[in-house]
Amino acid sequence: MLVLVAVLVVLAFFYGKSRGSALGSSASGKLHSLPYYHGYFVALMVAIPLLVLTVLWPAVSASYVEGRALAVLPADLQPANGLARDAVMRDIRLLASGVISDPDRLGAYPQGVRAAGAVFAKLQSASGWLQIAIGLLIGIGSAVLASRKLSVKFRARNSVERIFLAVLIICSAVAILTTVGIVFSVIFETLRFFAKVPVTEFLFGTQWSPQTALRADQVGSSGAFGAVPLFIGTTLVMLIAMCVAGPIGLFAAIYMAEYASPRARSIAKPILEVLAGIPTVVFGFFAALSVAPLIRRWGENLGLEVASESALAAGIVMGVMIIPFMSSLSDDVINAVPQSLRDGSYAMGATRSETVKKVVLPAALPGIVSAFMLSVSRAVGETMIVVMAAGLAAHAVSWDLIETFNPLQAVTTVTVQIATLLVGDQEFESSKTLSAFALGFVLFFFTLILNMIALRVVARFKEQYD
Repeated sequence: MLVLVAVLVVLAFFYGKSRGSALGSSASGKLHSLPYYHGYFVALMVAIPLLVLTVLWPAVSASYVEGRALAVLPADLQPANGLARDAVMRDIRLLASGVISDPDRLGAYPQGVRAAGAVFAKLQSASGWLQIAIGLLIGIGSAVLASRKLSVKFRARNSVERIFLAVLIICSAVAILTTVGIVFSVIFETLRFFAKVPVTEFLFGTQWSPQTALRADQVGSSGAFGAVPLFIGTTLVMLIAMCVAGPIGLFAAIYMAEYASPRARSIAKPILEVLAGIPTVVFGFFAALSVAPLIRRWGENLGLEVASESALAAGIVMGVMIIPFMSSLSDDVINAVPQSLRDGSYAMGATRSETVKKVVLPAALPGIVSAFMLSVSRAVGETMIVVMAAGLAAHAVSWDLIETFNPLQAVTTVTVQIATLLVGDQEFESSKTLSAFALGFVLFFFTLILNMIALRVVARFKEQYD
């Protein structure tokens, strides 16, 4: 179907363009729009209905095909609920795909399921060919209708621009609605969680043990949902990461923007940004296999008790991962400072270091603060490094601040717990699973606060330069 859409759109473009050229060469007047705008108009008139058909047809046909396939099943194999229906449809799709050809394996499925698989394969194939036939008719019909509008006075350029404007508006609306949908879906599940667990216990509780009993005869599940240990672990790892990424990233940006020669910059900047392309799981392996044992040996040599998985190891490696993010943003901001400011500072007798400190950095401060806040958000949202290097244990919070905020002990973070709680088959009515949405809402709120702070700082220190 996509090949058909591409072929019809290309043919429609050249057909519309040739019609526009023919109209322009006639003696009836001067074309309002260039010929290729006529081609764009015909191509868009063909592409829009075909793309709508491509998107909507699978959803409509899938429901019909599945219903016809399930109708073939005998009464004793009819699914009793939605979960059983999904299980039966998995078997039907597997048989329809033709992957299973061994007679012994085919014999493991009931005769009714095999018959339903054959019906499903037949109807699915017919649905695909019917979609192509309908698409071909719609494409040809749309091209004919669009070509009838072409004339010397037809404002093809205006029509094409209006169509593109509508597409841009729709894309913006989709992005906004997606964000709103994500927020409300998290909020609704969070409210369900708070209906089971008090808000005060979640926000101020010092014990985190989300295991809850699925049956009344099960034991050993405390069901404690105090998220303070997760907040402390997240904050601790984030602070360590920013202590590494903040200074190193900023100083690297200052060097490359103000001190490095063009040759040194052309070599150093790509090498530094290679770090941004390394998968986070590789950083996690590096932290677990190299950094964490090294920190433990150093700690033991100093007489300190260091866990095999520690917040310090995860924070250091996470900081290294964020360095190119911080340096690239800061470098762009510093380079955006007008050269006239530097020239004016040099003309007054300032040195290069004084110019950087007194002129460039104050002018770039709003952008640097934004880069710092975005780096903090990146650190808060990281999961794999913490899973592999910091552990999964949520230690109880005590009045001993040294023990509570000890970077040498294993910690866990909000994102790690979200990933842990939603792995595998979960019961979405339990407090354990719903707590993941509450943690996601807190993380979303924290990120929102960071963005608001960044906007206030930018508005406070922003200066206009001619």
